[in-house]
Amino acid sequence: MFQELKRKKQALTNDQCISILKSTKRGVLSIYGLEGYPYGMPLNPYYEEESGKLYFHSGKFGHKIDALKENPRASFCVYDEGYRKDGEWALNISSVIVFGEVQLIEEKSKVEDICRKLSYQFTDDEAYIEGEIEKSLSATVLLEFTIHNICGKIVNEA
Repeated sequence: MFQELKRKKQALTNDQCISILKSTKRGVLSIYGLEGYPYGMPLNPYYEEESGKLYFHSGKFGHKIDALKENPRASFCVYDEGYRKDGEWALNISSVIVFGEVQLIEEKSKVEDICRKLSYQFTDDEAYIEGEIEKSLSATVLLEFTIHNICGKIVNEA
């Protein structure tokens, strides 16, 4: 069902892919939009090691929610900051794409727990985090991304 990576020498291991998913602060979730148009949006992920799932926070209403209710299949793409080899201008970038399905989670305790963990990726200001959770929790839903396929590669942008 999923195509193999053509340039196998550039492939990242599953552990390398997971490491990038865990450390990235943002990526693009792509879904089947309404009226058949592709719909991609930047989101902040949280990778939960125990379950092997990705989570995103979202408002409870809008195009993204309507589209996911119609078709839960999605992909999520992230890439690292890259590095340059001595004397070269081009970046070497590792990218990861996951394919899977997204489920909407509204269970208050789960939404609160994941939103708190996601927030700690950006700040350790507990007062700020608690204030945001208190203010926004009732209008927040989680997007739970179950991964069916993962692949990653390193590319030189030259």
